[in-house]
This record gives sequence, C-alpha cells and structure tokens, in this order.
Amino acid sequence: MAKFRKPSTDLFRATHDANLRKAQPLAARMRPRTLDEFIGQEHFLGPGKLLRRLLQADRLSSVIFYGPPGTGKTALAHVIAQHTKCRFRPLNAVAAGIKDVREILDEAKTELEQTGQRTILFVDELHRFNRAQQDVLLPDVEEGRVILIGATTQNPFFAVNSPLLSRGQIFTFEPLSRDHIKELLRRALADQERGLGSIPVNITDAALAFLAEISDGDARRALSALEIGVLSVEQRPVEFTLEVAQESIQRKALDYDATGDAHYDVASAFIKSMRGSDPDAAIYWLARMLESGEDPRFIARRIVILASEDVGNADPQALVVAAAALQAVEFVGLPECQLPLAQAVTYLATAPKSNAATVAITKAREDVRTGRTLPVPKHLRDASYQGAKQFGHGEGYEYSHDQPGAWSDQQYLPEERRYYEPTDRGYEAVIRERMEELRKKKENCQ
Repeated sequence: MAKFRKPSTDLFRATHDANLRKAQPLAARMRPRTLDEFIGQEHFLGPGKLLRRLLQADRLSSVIFYGPPGTGKTALAHVIAQHTKCRFRPLNAVAAGIKDVREILDEAKTELEQTGQRTILFVDELHRFNRAQQDVLLPDVEEGRVILIGATTQNPFFAVNSPLLSRGQIFTFEPLSRDHIKELLRRALADQERGLGSIPVNITDAALAFLAEISDGDARRALSALEIGVLSVEQRPVEFTLEVAQESIQRKALDYDATGDAHYDVASAFIKSMRGSDPDAAIYWLARMLESGEDPRFIARRIVILASEDVGNADPQALVVAAAALQAVEFVGLPECQLPLAQAVTYLATAPKSNAATVAITKAREDVRTGRTLPVPKHLRDASYQGAKQFGHGEGYEYSHDQPGAWSDQQYLPEERRYYEPTDRGYEAVIRERMEELRKKKENCQ
C-alpha cells in the first residue's frame, strides 16, 4: 500500500501567495519593486539627490515620510527594504500598542546580534502613536538597532516628538503630477503579471487626462478607478471612454482636516491672496474652503479681521462690507451665504491697502508694555464727579467744537509720540493730507 505523502510546504505557500495577490487591489499589486520603478519625488530621490545618495552609500538612518495619501510613502518603504536587504516589519499605528512595538524591537535586536541583518520598522500613520509609544522607539533608533521609517499625513513638527524628530530626517512627499499619474496608469494597463495587461483595453486620451486630473496627485485613487472601470465592462476589448472614467471614480474628497495643516495652509493662502490684491486667487481659496466643509463663520471672521488689518482707512467701507457679510452668514447660512462672502472677498481683494492702523496699535501696545506708563494730563481727566475740581481735573480743557475748525492746539499726550502714519493710498491719502495740515498748524502755534 502506497504511503500517503504530505504536500510540500512550498506548494501551499505558493498557493497562499497567489490567493493573496489575487485579493490585492491594483494599487497594491503595482507597487514598485526597485528604485528605478518608483515614480515621483524627484526632489529627494532623483539622481544625485539626498535619499538616493544615502541608499547608494548604504548609510540610511531613520527617516520620516511626510505627505498626502497616495504619493508613494508606503511603496518607497518597501522599495528601500528590498534595496538594502533589510528585514521589513510593517506596523500600523492605529492598531498597534506598546507591546507590539517592544516585540518587534526585541526581534530586531536579536536578529542583528545573531545574523548582522538590520530591521526596517515601517510605522504607517506614525502621528497616531501617543508620546509614550513614540518614546519606546527612541533607544533602539538612537543606537541604530532598528531603522525607523515613519509615514504620516500630518505635519511631523506637530505630530511627532522632538527627540524622535532629531534622530531622523524628514522627507516631504509632493502630490504626483498629471504626467506621473498617466505613466502609472499606462504601466498598469501594460503589465500582464501584476496589472491589467491580460485584458485588452482601449483607453481614450480624454479618459486618461480626466483620471490624472481628478485623482489630485493620488496614485492609489487613480489606479483604483482604472481597475473599477476595466473590470466593470464586460465587452472585449474594453472601451475605456471619458464616460467610463467619470463613472469609475467618486467626487474627490479634499484633503482638509479642520484641525490639521490643510485648514491653516488654505486659510493662510486665502488671507494672503486678499492682502496681495488678487481676487481670483482669493475666490479660489474661498471655494476650496467651502467645498471642504469649512465653517462659513470662520471665513467671515477672517474677512472682518482683514478689513481692518490690511485695508483699514485706505477704504473705510471695507469693514462695513465685511461686517455685513458676517451678519449675512449668520442670517442666511449655506449654500446662499457663499454669495455675500464672495462679494466681500472680491471687494477686499481689490480695495486699496493700508496696515497703518495695525502698525499704530501694535507700536502703542508695545510702548504700554515696555515703556514708562504715561500719566493722563490733568486737563483731560474726568471732571464729572464731585470734588474733581479740587484735584484740578479738567482745568484748562478746550472743547474742540468751540474752536475754529473744531481744532484746538492742546496736548493729548504728556510726551510727543507718533503711531499712526497714514499712507498715500485710497481714502487714507485724504487723511494723510489733513494730518499734515494739522501738524503744520500745531508747529505754527508753538
């Protein structure tokens, strides 16, 4: 009787790997395997650039990959592991705890001692680790027992502990260009091993351009849409038209966390565009905030502030318009309040600019904080209460409206100070002319 033989482990492993690959989405299957296959981030990975030099010299230390989703942070970590022949241990900070981290660090130390092989610990969403979890990494990272590659979509200067930042280098990933996305899509269509090359596809230039545009530089998003479009069409060859592309991808979700970088960066661009007198840019950033779900009251408050800070008396009507927009936002709400907001934004962007009032209050407050406190002159003090005359309060005060031109040559500060310097722009030019006249008149009276 023939003896039963257990199938080889290798046979099962091959089957398991094939099943896992089959379940993977196209974006995961198409991850680059070598540095030459990697697309994008030429500013630090191109020929002669820092990260490529570190890899070529085999002197890679711990690094933090910072950038938006789908720009290749995870893919590059896998490529680096292959390039350096290090053990690769991935960890997702959302699900992992201190115990998981300690186990990997202990394994890495043992492996280094016994075989000399180093371990790359790839921590995805590193910003999800709290301070204690990040601190656990410090000793092994500092001693070089493990190479940390941390990936984060949040600004590492806010999301990562300073000691951990100081022990590594930060590489900022940029969204992929339209040409990069197109190249990735064409590569996926041609690759018969990992991509969609076994399926005949005729993709139009319009469809390719649409996916490259709507994906917002996110390779994962573009490849997912391509896979959905190809697999959802039964006819062969697949006619991948613009209509198919449009039906294969949802309306893009804007990168805009109300407490994160995008919120502050877009708001900053919005304010600086109005200050810089560019109504088109200001309207774009306004639209970006509204489409991202920003609270319109936050936008309106920023407009009111800018009306005084950057327009000021060059156009006093600007504050009136801004305040009216704020009130309209409260009364009307979305979506209609976008109209008064747009009106206020374009008005402020095209208004003459002056920060003279802002400079004046800043200088005056600095004097109050750091200089000697000036006493109120006696003739300006409150004389309305019984007994004020006994102190000489109000004595000698000249009521301006009783004087010619409603102006009196009297002192309002015990020392000569000048804070408000009107510009020669807009209505402030009129103010400047009047101030100069009054100052000359004062000089002649002395």
